[in-house]
Amino acid sequence: MIKNYIFDFGNVIAKFCPDDLTACYVSDPHQRRIVSDVVFDRLYWAKLDEGSITDDEVKKQISLRLPEDLREVSCMVYDNWVKNLTPVDGMQKLISDIKKNDKKLYLLSNISIGFANNYKNVTWLKEIFSKFDGLVFSGPIGMVKPNKNIFEFILEKFELNSDECIFVDDCVMNINGAENAGIKGYFFDGDSEKLRKFLQM
Repeated sequence: MIKNYIFDFGNVIAKFCPDDLTACYVSDPHQRRIVSDVVFDRLYWAKLDEGSITDDEVKKQISLRLPEDLREVSCMVYDNWVKNLTPVDGMQKLISDIKKNDKKLYLLSNISIGFANNYKNVTWLKEIFSKFDGLVFSGPIGMVKPNKNIFEFILEKFELNSDECIFVDDCVMNINGAENAGIKGYFFDGDSEKLRKFLQM
């Protein structure tokens, strides 16, 4: 019996589209693509996820790769991406309904120390995370999905039985990582109604 619902964050709870986050500050399509490709380069974000690089180091490296006229705006995009996130349609309501059914909610996200320290400054994020019984961000603990150890970490930290958990993520590799730790996985394709029916909520 499923008692614990573990959710990923990006493209599960919040939309994470680099071009949209960049468009808040860069209107020209060509310049937007240049800035977006550099600011959201996995070269940095993989290190942010594992907690091995700081925000200031990222901005310094970003600036070195861009022409002078795009450096300031690129740092603005980076500094403000968290506050410009928007919810995935239907997920706030689904999470609220799970909570109303006396189920336990947990978050397991590959995300930076900076996010972990600053999400409370964004009203809708603070509100939705307040419904969760536990939050695990990869950056502060130096573990990342799909490695088995981060799934074992959340099970141990919150004293969960793996066969009583379901993990929802938009990445197949992460689903496989969860299943390697004995946790049932659900691949989220952006359709919250389909997920609601699967969870029978």
